[in-house]
Amino acid sequence: MAARYPKRHGTPMRTSFAQIRLLLLALVLASASAGCASVPPPTGELATAQQAVTRADGADADQYAAPEIGAARSELGQAQAAMADGHEDDARRLALAAAADADLAYAKSRDALVTAELNHRRSEVAELRQRLQTGDDR
Repeated sequence: MAARYPKRHGTPMRTSFAQIRLLLLALVLASASAGCASVPPPTGELATAQQAVTRADGADADQYAAPEIGAARSELGQAQAAMADGHEDDARRLALAAAADADLAYAKSRDALVTAELNHRRSEVAELRQRLQTGDDR
């Protein structure tokens, strides 16, 4: 029976240590260059958090959402300190938390303000209805 593949003579080719070392060096360099192309510093996240705190301050968060705005301010300060110390991952995490707490403070403040305005308008309507029923023209 004839062989399907031609018969090879000699020893099979073996990979040398130099070839393996070259391959390992290429892998190490590739992973090192990937590490250099990491995520940029969280300056955008810090700016967003600062804007969120400012927006919440403008909505009277100190009066209507004191715990949330306090937490946001604290986290923003910690994020700025972490950034100054070169702990970018911590700075990013804290800035995102600060922005979330500030947004919550803003939402709670707006809700309280809108609810107060609604209650004021309802009392005005009730007063006007009462005047119409009694004929009081003041």
